[in-house]
Amino acid sequence: MKIRKQKYGDANMVGKNIERLRKKRGIKQKDFIARIQVMGCDINPTSYSKLEGQLRSATDREIYTIAKILNVKMEDLFLSDEDNIDQY
Repeated sequence: MKIRKQKYGDANMVGKNIERLRKKRGIKQKDFIARIQVMGCDINPTSYSKLEGQLRSATDREIYTIAKILNVKMEDLFLSDEDNIDQY
């Protein structure tokens, strides 16, 4: 598993949690992006990487699609580190 090279930004609240949940499930980023695209959400690898790195805002459609793929409630993507998101 690759280690993040850059610090997280502050453009969204969900990126860090999405990355953590995706990695916990053992899903490679390129495979995750493909799943998002299959579900009809137009996103490219650079844009998705910026979303995870919290360098750009996430759209409502992206959050909805990602939550479905990760099998979590959309609200759970907004939990802080202290809110124990690792239960999933």
